[in-house]
Amino acid sequence: MMNRMKVLLGKILSSITEVISIVLDILIGIINFTVTLVNTIARGFIALIGMGGCLLLFMLAGPFGILMLLNPYVILTILFFVVFPLLGTKFVSYLKYIKYMLTEYLFDRANYLMYGTNSKYASFSEYGYRYKKAEEARKRKEQQQRQEQQRKEWEERFKQWQEYQNSQRTYDNYRGYRQYTGSNQQAYSNPTTEFKKKYEESCDLLNVSYSADKYQIKLAYRKKAKEYHPDINKSANATEMFQKVNNAYEFLNDDNIRRYKNIN
Repeated sequence: MMNRMKVLLGKILSSITEVISIVLDILIGIINFTVTLVNTIARGFIALIGMGGCLLLFMLAGPFGILMLLNPYVILTILFFVVFPLLGTKFVSYLKYIKYMLTEYLFDRANYLMYGTNSKYASFSEYGYRYKKAEEARKRKEQQQRQEQQRKEWEERFKQWQEYQNSQRTYDNYRGYRQYTGSNQQAYSNPTTEFKKKYEESCDLLNVSYSADKYQIKLAYRKKAKEYHPDINKSANATEMFQKVNNAYEFLNDDNIRRYKNIN
């Protein structure tokens, strides 16, 4: 009798947990959609301002523009379009954390009642720690995949350039070589200039010399990442700068460090 009651309670708890998971997924989806929509509208408005140019700026600088900008509803609307995407993204991240921690804990309780299996972790907080570790591992894997993809793309570009240099060398009057192939006459340009520019811009962003080794780059990256981390830096461009710092660090990998040194 007792066992049947435990199994029944386990099934009820499992069903409740599934409902909680679905509700949180719906909430996360709604917030994600809203953030995307707000970002799209904001980008469209910025593009509209760009198209309006001096005329729109003149209107906003005039009495009508000043009165409009002082309107509390206008101020609240502007704040919404600026603040909501930032808070919405963070809230989604927090909801994913809560969903994993709560549902994993409750499913473990349900399995214990139904099948007598032991819980994965001793305390509720350990589920949260597990989620954070899993997220860190996922981000590292995505970073490695991006680096590998980027490495392959640059290798392919340099390979194509070298092949066409070897097969047919033709000088033109515009920035070096220009090669044409087969019937489709596809043009390939020297990727060296673009590579050097991107490499040096990445070094400048991390504030390291162009001859810096991977240890100096890693140290500089950690400093910059901490400086612009959205959880620490509350400025409007913190998220954008944090992403730029990450992109620069991904580009300054071992392969690209060696490639830059060989070019120079």
